[in-house]
Amino acid sequence: MSGGVPTKPRGTRRVLHGPRPERVPLLVGRACALVGLLDIAAGVFPRFRHSRVHALAEVLPGAFGPFAAALSLSAGVLLLLLAHGLKRRKRRAWRAAVALLPLGAVAQFTYRHSLLGVLISLALLLPLLRHRDQFAALPDPRSRWRALANLVLMSAGSVVLGLLVVNAHPHRMVGAPSLADRLTHVLYGLFGVEGPVDYRGDTSWTVAFSLGALGLLTAVTTIYLAFRPEHPAARLTEDDETRLRALLARHGGRDSLGHFALRRDKAVVFSPSGKAAVTYRVVSGVMLASGDPIGDVEAWPGAIERFMDEARAHSWTPAVMGCSETGGEVWTRETGLDALELGDEAVVDVADFSLAGRAMRNVRQMVKRIERAGYETRVRRVADLSDAELDRVRRAADAWRGTDTERGFSMALGRVGDASDGDCLIATAHKPDAEPGEYGDLKAVLHFVPWGTDGVSLDLMRRDRAADPGMNELLIVAALQAAPRLGIARVSLNFAMFRAALARGEKIGAGPVLRAWRGLLVFLSRWFQIESLYKFNAKFRPRWEPRFVVYRASADLPRIGFAALQAEGFVTLAPPLPRVLRRHTPARRPCAHRVAEGDARAA
Repeated sequence: MSGGVPTKPRGTRRVLHGPRPERVPLLVGRACALVGLLDIAAGVFPRFRHSRVHALAEVLPGAFGPFAAALSLSAGVLLLLLAHGLKRRKRRAWRAAVALLPLGAVAQFTYRHSLLGVLISLALLLPLLRHRDQFAALPDPRSRWRALANLVLMSAGSVVLGLLVVNAHPHRMVGAPSLADRLTHVLYGLFGVEGPVDYRGDTSWTVAFSLGALGLLTAVTTIYLAFRPEHPAARLTEDDETRLRALLARHGGRDSLGHFALRRDKAVVFSPSGKAAVTYRVVSGVMLASGDPIGDVEAWPGAIERFMDEARAHSWTPAVMGCSETGGEVWTRETGLDALELGDEAVVDVADFSLAGRAMRNVRQMVKRIERAGYETRVRRVADLSDAELDRVRRAADAWRGTDTERGFSMALGRVGDASDGDCLIATAHKPDAEPGEYGDLKAVLHFVPWGTDGVSLDLMRRDRAADPGMNELLIVAALQAAPRLGIARVSLNFAMFRAALARGEKIGAGPVLRAWRGLLVFLSRWFQIESLYKFNAKFRPRWEPRFVVYRASADLPRIGFAALQAEGFVTLAPPLPRVLRRHTPARRPCAHRVAEGDARAA
């Protein structure tokens, strides 16, 4: 039936498996990491060369002696860096490994004259050449920040390894240099300068070459990353946005998160027919989609197939955050992925909302108290606000943000008052009798995005920290009361993580496991406000709509969780731009979370 969940006749169901790592790349990557560790051990610890595991060192692409120790150490670090890329089938990691292993074999023969070492080193090369077609993944999005991160991490690692090298020869060390002297020797050695620590025999040469090799490796990798071509993350083009808006105009009422697909820091793939699309962002090798696919549900499988093809081409880990139950069913059926309930979305039906009754007493009393304090509310479409008002709202929302880093991805639009978002809703609180400030009498802002033709979905909540408590409750009630005259029948509020566990865990008869799980969630609420957001939503007596995370394997969940924290703005790996610079690029910033108080929304 048209508009329903797409089905296929028995026997024709097609499963699109995700880009599961092939066995050969996985084994080669692990072998590469193992050889890298052995290389480092052989270059750092002299006793390793005479231990029972010395036979394993024969496979190393480096050799021993002053030059060979430095080569072994460098090769080990490079192989460790390449191991993850080989596991992910990256083409450039394959090319680097193919170039490195023969060089290691030459080193084996030149410095140690070890034919066995050459053969074993080359044997590691054979699977790479034989299965070269499996190492075809395209590069990840990248920027110049990678060079800075490499400089910091490689420098720190080089100092640690350098200290190990310096301290690995205690019996050949002249005197008893202090820790400061040894650290100074390492720092000098990384730049190729002799330091204050001295050794007997050839050990000074070995240490010097090893430290110099680490410094050179740090410099070379940093320079390479700084000057290689950038691959910026894909963003919505004007044409993409136009096509998405056309799909939302016809099918936007299906998912309350649909309008958030218009974030301009997302990329998009369309179905072959163009009737459906999936938007996503790549974070730390995870291809994160959010909400359900956009468009005709019958065309969802085509868009999902394109999404999985893109993940496979780049060897990205596919994941979907916050899809509905229907969306989860289609994703799992079409791809073979799994789904896990993540929490619940609070949805208020306007026709059923009322401040009357005992259940709403606390909200009613709070709203009345704030109104008696002289606050007024206004609920309007963005198109109905003047340019001056919109500018004031934008500046206030930016200034009232609780953190330097904007938060939001799956349930945030990333902008306020854009010319193309005239159908969005803005609720504002004002105190006319107060002394005008930088933003006039404006004290709080709520921003809603459209949910089809008869609904809105909460985007962000900001308030002046000097205003009276309860601004958010006041504006939500104002929006719900103004909804009928604006043709709005349903309002989506915040998303409550693990809401069901919190609700069941506090009931009589809850078992010890459920109580322990609830206790952990309450403890984590100190940082992520999981419990407080659930209780805030519950004040408005909503119905709860479950939301799911779709993933490939349980082992991917930690990585997906970390990527989601990065996307939502809770974890920032790259140094943030100064706020002055960010104000010049509002369309490219991630947006704030939909939170109960400022930016404190659940992760």
